[in-house]
Amino acid sequence: RVLIVEDEFLIAMDIEDSIMQAEDEADVIGIANRLDDAIALGRSADVAFVDVNLADGQTGPEIGRRLSENGVVVIFMTANPEVVGNLGVGAGVISKPVPQDAVEQCLSYAIAKRAGTHAVTPIGMLPFD
Repeated sequence: RVLIVEDEFLIAMDIEDSIMQAEDEADVIGIANRLDDAIALGRSADVAFVDVNLADGQTGPEIGRRLSENGVVVIFMTANPEVVGNLGVGAGVISKPVPQDAVEQCLSYAIAKRAGTHAVTPIGMLPFD
């Protein structure tokens, strides 16, 4: 179950499309564009793709922290990777724009991390562990 936290509708739709086309079985449970919605939807998520700057400001790091505390594997997707690089939150960060194959690779990575199996780091992603 994948949550997309992104305030730009077209980008969110592209990410959702990439997830739906991925070989890994995953369902998008929702798209959130602000902290409150992301936390509410995150209660039933296993994986979350989180942008840093959202409709309510730079709340992505806080969303990532809260979701991670609840066992969600968080992958930050942002044009500002330096903002989350040293927070100690999430599984990693990848810079926008993110090509479709990179979204699919990040999904595979997150699923493997959640399962506790070997995860191949996607090209262009900076892992945090």
